Amino acid sequence: MNAVLSSCERIDIEGEAHSPRLGSQTDGGTNCKMEKQREQVKFWRWRSSSNHELSQEHDVELLRARYITHSFGRHTHDTFAIGVIQQGAEEFDYRGETHVAIAGTIAMINPGEVHTGHAATDVGWTYRMLYPDVRLLQQAASQLADHDASIPYFPNPVVQDEYLTGLMLRLHVALEEQAPQLEQDSRFLWTFSQLVWRHGGDRPTLKAIGNESRAIQIAREYLETHYTENVSLETLAAIAHLSPFHLLRTFRKQVGLPPHEYLNQVRFRQAKKLLVQGQPIREVAHVTGFADQSHLTRQFKRMIGVTPGQYRSP
Repeated sequence: MNAVLSSCERIDIEGEAHSPRLGSQTDGGTNCKMEKQREQVKFWRWRSSSNHELSQEHDVELLRARYITHSFGRHTHDTFAIGVIQQGAEEFDYRGETHVAIAGTIAMINPGEVHTGHAATDVGWTYRMLYPDVRLLQQAASQLADHDASIPYFPNPVVQDEYLTGLMLRLHVALEEQAPQLEQDSRFLWTFSQLVWRHGGDRPTLKAIGNESRAIQIAREYLETHYTENVSLETLAAIAHLSPFHLLRTFRKQVGLPPHEYLNQVRFRQAKKLLVQGQPIREVAHVTGFADQSHLTRQFKRMIGVTPGQYRSP
């Protein structure tokens, strides 16, 4: 069982807990202040540019916020409301009971359910929320079960799941930073299928992974020859003649990486060759399919611990 986190700890995008800095405690160590005691809110909408069934004409609303004194009155959503508490704790009334979601937990509200929301302590709470359309989660459940499925229902409003917390945070950041399409599509489908599988009230039976080595080879070859393009999951799945979810599962098992990370590896290898030839970093980022120079730099730091400039001129 995971350890219970204090309301002063925060959770980063890797799902790891970090204790507050020295000097952040007050009242004899019984309380703490969140950095920069002020409320911050960012709200936006995301729609996949691909045409696969999981995102067709259904926006996903997203929220990244820190609340201290704000209080949500009794209200409902016509979507699911799912998010990760990164710091502090939120208290909310739901289904006739009062619940507290602390840092590191996931809060889940089903559509149409009346609930409230406010800080559980005087330090407030920081969280990342997603509000996916009902049909999006139904489609994720259908791909998970490999047949038409009903709308998922989540019986527990607060769950502690370290693996899923990491998935949710990385998905949220990928959508906020407008990551490459394959990464957005893959993270969205994988995260919500895992949510249904691990915490849905009606857990579907997973289809066994067969011997699809030829299909995965086709997908790999396509990524290796189209690495400059903004490939979608739908396109890759159609080429491999697999459903998007089955492609993700099979690709992970046979290659050891999800398709979007394999594509990053292909782009990374090409970028290294061009940098050694002395080509400008900005141009290298453009011709190898990275979003921009900063995206290329982040990948180099993550892969080999140095910047593209350092790699080009050792």
